[in-house]
Amino acid sequence: MTISEQVKVLCVRKNISLAGLARRLGTTPQNFNAKLKRGSFTVSELESIADAVGVTFERSFVFDDGEIV
Repeated sequence: MTISEQVKVLCVRKNISLAGLARRLGTTPQNFNAKLKRGSFTVSELESIADAVGVTFERSFVFDDGEIV
């Protein structure tokens, strides 16, 4: 699973739209979608994504129930 797919799964599981996540991160949905297409996220950006939705990032997304995506 690519990192972009993981971000999309994260949004589904947390019931957050990609546009909503983009806004939480302080960027536009258009810019965020372009980044998803490229799949070019830094570790810092992934940590910010995790922080924005309330999960832990450990080079993967770890949910409260322990499931790793």
